[in-house]
Amino acid sequence: MRRLFPVTDQTATRASGGGAGSVGAGGAGEAPGAGGSGRVHGASGVGEAPEADGGVLPGGDLIDRDWGLDELAEAYAYPEPAADGPPVPWLRANMVSTLDGAAQHDGKSQPISTATDMRIFGTLRALADVVVVGAETVRQEGYRPARARAEFADRREAAGQGPAPVIAVVSASLDLDFSLPLFTSPLVPTLILTGAAAAPDRVATAEKAGARVVIAGDGVGVEPARAVRALGELGFTRLLTEGGPRLLGQFVAAGVLDELCLTVSPMLTAGDAQRIAGGPSVAVPQRFALVSLLEEEGFLFSRYQRS
Repeated sequence: MRRLFPVTDQTATRASGGGAGSVGAGGAGEAPGAGGSGRVHGASGVGEAPEADGGVLPGGDLIDRDWGLDELAEAYAYPEPAADGPPVPWLRANMVSTLDGAAQHDGKSQPISTATDMRIFGTLRALADVVVVGAETVRQEGYRPARARAEFADRREAAGQGPAPVIAVVSASLDLDFSLPLFTSPLVPTLILTGAAAAPDRVATAEKAGARVVIAGDGVGVEPARAVRALGELGFTRLLTEGGPRLLGQFVAAGVLDELCLTVSPMLTAGDAQRIAGGPSVAVPQRFALVSLLEEEGFLFSRYQRS
């Protein structure tokens, strides 16, 4: 038995004659797609599925079809800021995990990902003001600068954003290769979040390479809550972190993670790969609420927000 979320009376009625369909994320369930072509199923309040005769099925996306980038952008839109008071940063994480909990295979996430996962990855980046990533992940994954994408140009301009998100690297030691394109040729200068006690010569090297160093801790390392505040003070409120697991664990432990976009990959890897979040455990497990679930060829694309 599978519980599809969200479930509505309409979903149950449609599903009663159609077996175990996939789930949409905006209150619309889904009937099984003919032929199993593996396209994204459902999304939060986005679009409606066309019928064969050109009409529209009421209640959302009920058939297997391609999703455009605009629809994905609407499905993954950041929450609207409150009408009163200054904008508050919203920290979202985007991670992938296998069925047995591995966040990587051979040190990288790509082997457990899929093309649609990468489309969502690109969409989340295109919606963000800044992408926060740990130094180890930069080294392992070979991070490059975020690029401007014409498909999202109008949306970013309307939101008051620059052409591409800023990459912010979290590093205590600043042991980074500053000859990489991430530092030498970004559209917007790369940020480095570090502590006040970071080695002055490494700070000078980073700044000489064109990076902007932001102090987010009193010691050598970065304090997660202070990092979020510092980014907010720079005008960045749509925050996205792509890990790695140690950095995500720090954000979780500090209680500053607002949302998790988790791709569940239908793969088993065994071994001793890291989970999506590492480090010391929290005293009390933090409860998040499922707000959206998409599916393609067994891959589940979920969104959870702080309860």
